[in-house]
Amino acid sequence: MEGVMARVVRPELYEARKGEILEAARRLVTLTKGYDGMAVQDILDELQISKGAFYHYFDSKQALLEALIDRLAAEAVPMLEEIVNDPDLPALAKLHSFFEKTARWKTDRKDYLMSLLDVWYADENAVVREKMRVAAPERYGPLLSRVVRQGIAEGVLTAPQPDQAGGIILGMLIDLGYSFAVCLRQVSSDPEAFERASRTVAAYTDAIERVLGAPAGSLTIIDSETTHAWFDPVLAPPQPPSA
Repeated sequence: MEGVMARVVRPELYEARKGEILEAARRLVTLTKGYDGMAVQDILDELQISKGAFYHYFDSKQALLEALIDRLAAEAVPMLEEIVNDPDLPALAKLHSFFEKTARWKTDRKDYLMSLLDVWYADENAVVREKMRVAAPERYGPLLSRVVRQGIAEGVLTAPQPDQAGGIILGMLIDLGYSFAVCLRQVSSDPEAFERASRTVAAYTDAIERVLGAPAGSLTIIDSETTHAWFDPVLAPPQPPSA
């Protein structure tokens, strides 16, 4: 229409404001509300913005959840790229570092991840989970495949299809993460959940070594210390109040 100028939104400002909303949601989820307990209004109050401003960036609370998970996944990429790009590390050392640092990175964010656990695996978020399942191999798979090709060149791996191996391993890691989460959700009522999680980790580790053609026992996907770090706080009996 003549005389009406279209609103121009600078991409960097759009992303900055979107990031502020995500960071506010992350604080609320981790420190006070949990995801289920957090309402959109809590974010509006935290940032002093209008409901219209929120829905300009996210059309639903489910879209916010998807963005929170995607942002979390993207945060790990630079750390993993640094490992893969290290010219001095042999392939098996890179794989060890890849898995060890990924596990530590998640453990460092345990409170946040635990606050998202139940809602992430709720039936109504199955579509979002599937989107992330597809996106993860695309994001991380090429990094792992580079390490696989290096390992083949070094003679320590024998994967026949190195370009596909990274994506396959990522799919297996996602399945392992799901099984691990199921055990975490059951541990308060099932004393066998910890041992079942440990056996599941061992089984997936063996399977990943076979996909890679790596020597048996050469890889550690999740070590015992990390497994305890996730399960022990849930298993510990409540402490009586101090006098």
